[in-house]
Amino acid sequence: MAMNARSSPTKSSDELVLRSELWNGRDEPRVAFASVNAEEDKPFNFLHVLFDCAIAGGTAGVFVEAALYPIDTIKTRLQAAHGGGKINLKGLYSGLVGNLAGAFPASAIFLGIYEPVKQKLLETFPENLSAFAHLTAGAVGGAASSLVRVPTEVIKQRIQTGQFTSAPDAVRLIVRREGLKGLFAGYGSFLLRDLPFDAIQFCIYEQLLLGYKLAWNFGFSPICVQMEMFKHDEI
Repeated sequence: MAMNARSSPTKSSDELVLRSELWNGRDEPRVAFASVNAEEDKPFNFLHVLFDCAIAGGTAGVFVEAALYPIDTIKTRLQAAHGGGKINLKGLYSGLVGNLAGAFPASAIFLGIYEPVKQKLLETFPENLSAFAHLTAGAVGGAASSLVRVPTEVIKQRIQTGQFTSAPDAVRLIVRREGLKGLFAGYGSFLLRDLPFDAIQFCIYEQLLLGYKLAWNFGFSPICVQMEMFKHDEI
């Protein structure tokens, strides 16, 4: 009975139709990116994009900082230890609230600047230079957010190493002892490390995303097609 059903004209006809649809569907736009394409038809609004990305970026930054703060505290204390001294594992969340107060605006500024700058540069640069648009936008976003990120890092690290007990005390005493420049200690080295990091990271991310979209839209998914045919043959 199974052999007769497999060789029946209806079964063969259905299989040919499925194979034809799977093959011809490779030339059609994929639904997975419908939401992205729909946004591309709307006029560009710099302030609207900045606001949306700032809220999303700030919220994401707060969640990441809160989740990884204990690990960051251990890393800072390890870096500050001398001569194989023991690491204090108490108070791993010390200074978390003050750090979140700086993490939200820093992340909001970065993505709030990055996304609209990227879109403007992509309109200006030729398509084959999109990587330079992503690199530049990442560097601009990193430079803008550094005005908040650096003081936040300085205060956070000094609290983590036990020099201060709270962010307000840290700000007040640092400014009193070292002036405003004390809040920007290591600013040059921060830019030297983090600007290339941000630029390269987001450039690679955007280029991989573009490559995936192109592969999907042009139907370079033979494995999926073969799997669908195999499942149909097994029915």
